[in-house]
Amino acid sequence: MMKLIGEKVLLREATQQDVNELYYWKYEEKNQEAKKWNAPYITEEKLTKEEDMNSWEKEYELFPGVPRLLAVIINKKAVGIVSCYWVDKHTNWLETGIVIYDSNYWSGGYGTEAYRMWIDFLFKSTHLHRLGMSTWSGNIRMIKTAAKIGMKEEARIREARIVNGEHFDSIKMGMLRREWESHRNKRFDYERTQR
Repeated sequence: MMKLIGEKVLLREATQQDVNELYYWKYEEKNQEAKKWNAPYITEEKLTKEEDMNSWEKEYELFPGVPRLLAVIINKKAVGIVSCYWVDKHTNWLETGIVIYDSNYWSGGYGTEAYRMWIDFLFKSTHLHRLGMSTWSGNIRMIKTAAKIGMKEEARIREARIVNGEHFDSIKMGMLRREWESHRNKRFDYERTQR
C-alpha cells in the first residue's frame, strides 16, 4: 500500500474503511460544506456505495506505480482526497486537485501540506513537465493553497461560473517542473535553517 507521510497528514491508497468514510462525507453528510466550494457549479450524480467503490478501482493508475487519487488521512480518519486527471494525454496536460470534506480541518494547514505532498509526489514519480489545477474565484482557500505551494495564475476566464445566481471567474493555476524544483529547494533551505 502506497503511503506518503507528512507532519499532520497521511496520504494513502484507500482502504475499504476509507472509501466508506469518504462516501459519507461526499454523499451523506448533511451540511455538505465542501460542496459549496469544490466546484459547486458541477452537478454530480449520487453513486451507490458499490459504484463509488468501483470508481476508486477504475483506471486507478495514471502511470505504473502512480495512482490517480489517494485518501487524505488526518487523525486516523479519511477526511478527503487528492486527485489528478488527464486533460490531454497527448500533450501531458494533467490537472490536480484536493478536497477536505471535514470542515474541522480547514484553515489549519492540512490541505496545504496534503496538496504539497501530492504535487511533490507527482513530479518526483513522473516525467511531467507541468501540473495545474482549476477552480473558481470564490474558492479563495484553494487559490491560496495553490499559491503557497508555488503555483501561478495562468488564466482567468471572466464570469464563466455561476454559483448561487452570481457570476465568478474560472481560475487556472499551474507549475512547471523547474518552478517546482526551485520552490522545493527554497523550502528545503528554509526547513534546514529552522532546525
